[in-house]
Amino acid sequence: MIAQETTLLHQTRIYAETLLKQLTLDYTYHNLSHTQAVVAFANEIADHEGLSDTDRETVLIAAWLHDTGYKEGCDNHEDNGIDLARPFLKEHGLPSKRIEEVITCIEATKMPQSPNGHRLAEVLCDADLGHLSTDDFVERSEQLRQELKHTGNKISKKKWRKKTAGFLESHQYFTHYGKTVLGPRQATNLQLLRQQIADDGDDDEDDKHGKPDKHDKHDKNEKHAKQEKQDKHDKQEEILNQLFDAPAAGSSAKAKKPERGVETMFRLTSQNHFQLSAMADTKANIMISINTIVISLVVSILIRKLEEWPALTIPTVLFTITSVIATVLAVLATRPNVTSGVFNREDIENKTSNLLFFGNFYRMDLADYEWGMRRMMDDADFLYSSMIRDIYFLGKVLGRKYKLLRWSYSVFMFGLVVSVLAFGVAAYMSR
Repeated sequence: MIAQETTLLHQTRIYAETLLKQLTLDYTYHNLSHTQAVVAFANEIADHEGLSDTDRETVLIAAWLHDTGYKEGCDNHEDNGIDLARPFLKEHGLPSKRIEEVITCIEATKMPQSPNGHRLAEVLCDADLGHLSTDDFVERSEQLRQELKHTGNKISKKKWRKKTAGFLESHQYFTHYGKTVLGPRQATNLQLLRQQIADDGDDDEDDKHGKPDKHDKHDKNEKHAKQEKQDKHDKQEEILNQLFDAPAAGSSAKAKKPERGVETMFRLTSQNHFQLSAMADTKANIMISINTIVISLVVSILIRKLEEWPALTIPTVLFTITSVIATVLAVLATRPNVTSGVFNREDIENKTSNLLFFGNFYRMDLADYEWGMRRMMDDADFLYSSMIRDIYFLGKVLGRKYKLLRWSYSVFMFGLVVSVLAFGVAAYMSR
């Protein structure tokens, strides 16, 4: 469902359309058509992400303005677009806080995209590369290649397809809708592109651009021609590296995180904590069972004998107190401590709520909890930090349990020894 266009959004659309219509025909990709497609994707993603009307308007404003900087040229177009957007939004009375949100969204679309966990920026980033999931992806990709060609950066079809395939292999959407809906479509386009690369046996007329022109052969020596060819090759690589965020030649690639090792570490650590917790509960149950039996015997049998053997009064009291204290400590070790069971959206946005612990959500509605979980699954840092906090607080609970259990067993052990000695002394003195 596309929300009704607000007055500010209408004014922004008119402003963006006016600027984008001034672009030359060389911009075969970054033009009004592309911006309109990004706006449509932003609306589509906003529907499925459940954005509020205000957040939707902010994202759509950023979508309309994010490529207006091409009016000043393709270099640093995001910064140029921000320079155009800020005074326009101030003039139309948008609050400073929302202006900065729009700016954050536009800045996040710089390649490599970096929304940094900002929800609205993630929506715009996914919308900006939504074409990777469309049926006309190949056509749009070729439009981008032609745009680079028109702006003085010729790149052969074969090299372009390989670079594009590499980009699709590494690209991942940020939002839940992007990962679950757009991602599979992107994977389909990747397979299609791989098939084109495998079948690419035709002559590529653009591959010939690196050769010296016939008219220049008489004016350039062989060494100069080779250098020119190498310079053009280096320029191509630079453009492709900037566009697809590939590491420059000779630079060390960023080390990949051992994701399987991290997942195994979290799983084993959680299992160990739960096993230790179960062991603590078992030990506490043993202590509770033994001492409740002792207390029952003392109350039902021994107390009635005190009239006959008054010397056993002190040992009996010591034994009873020992059992009661040990039982209380064991019960405290197993007593559950449940929190409020409620979180709000601000907690999720600030990444302060641990949704992996039932005590933080058991009183919430399913829709709110599902929203929170989707936000966490879409943000790897939030997910990992929640798992880390969960393990940490499990450790805190375990520390408290084992501390109380140690006291319980110590009281029982020393109290039992003292009580037995007291019984022995009392029996000896009563002879």
